[in-house]
Amino acid sequence: MYSIKHNQVSNILEIKDSKKYLAGKIYLNDGGSLQELTLGGKKIISDLSPLTYDITYASSILFPFANRIKDGLYNFNGKTYQLETNQEEEQNALHGFVFNKSFKIIKQNISDTCVEIVLEYIENKKSKGFPFTYNIQVSYIFSKNNLCLSVSVENTDTKVFPFTLGWHPYFLSENLYESSLRFDSKQKLKIGKRNITTGIKDFCLADKFQIKNQQLDDCWILDSDNIYFYTPSYKVSINSSVKNNFLQAYTPPKKNYIAIEPTTGVSDSFNNKIGLQTLSPNESYDITWSLKIVNN
Repeated sequence: MYSIKHNQVSNILEIKDSKKYLAGKIYLNDGGSLQELTLGGKKIISDLSPLTYDITYASSILFPFANRIKDGLYNFNGKTYQLETNQEEEQNALHGFVFNKSFKIIKQNISDTCVEIVLEYIENKKSKGFPFTYNIQVSYIFSKNNLCLSVSVENTDTKVFPFTLGWHPYFLSENLYESSLRFDSKQKLKIGKRNITTGIKDFCLADKFQIKNQQLDDCWILDSDNIYFYTPSYKVSINSSVKNNFLQAYTPPKKNYIAIEPTTGVSDSFNNKIGLQTLSPNESYDITWSLKIVNN
């Protein structure tokens, strides 16, 4: 039997399964982010403390841009815009605007097979660097071995705006050195100073990408919508519902954790246009990322 508990003081949703196959925690005040997740009885997302959320952006939804915008500066439709450079050490704009927003619950549903939670954030204020309004809905559907995370963005403004979208989960492995990734890619992004994309280079992966002791902050252009993460204790697939996907992988300064970030764009996408899309007034963009515990 599934349950949802809403702690009104902390504004955290806790999802549980009486058989302990499933557990999760959603922090509504931190962009509706999923800070803990157990699937199939395996803990795959957990607290990163002492690292803090304002540094890690753990499990945050990245919108209207994933990753960085160099100097926070970009040109769109003949106009120049200046975003806040919230990453002080690099002087870049980082990970969009909704990671620290408070989301409201608009739907909760419990059935015999799953739990559904739908959250919403409405942006009516036009910032200097992104003078557009939008609504964003985030839907979580939990079941014993699966998570479906859907994001729907609606342009409520009178003007078209640029965007990319991403998700920033960190996965826990009991031994990251012995863990690996599998994905289809023939191209990798060249990353220069300040972690800004400078170009594209060829990439060849014959089998699995062995993580070992690599310090990663890398991005690949994917040729399929599937990513696999293999650990000694569990294997998980990450699937995207859209074409033209990218994979960002990052190892934080905490042992046995790795960020595996599915995105629709790359660093400085507002300038280099890699993965950049536009959304017209009254139109919506929808994407679903699915996690599944797999047997092989």
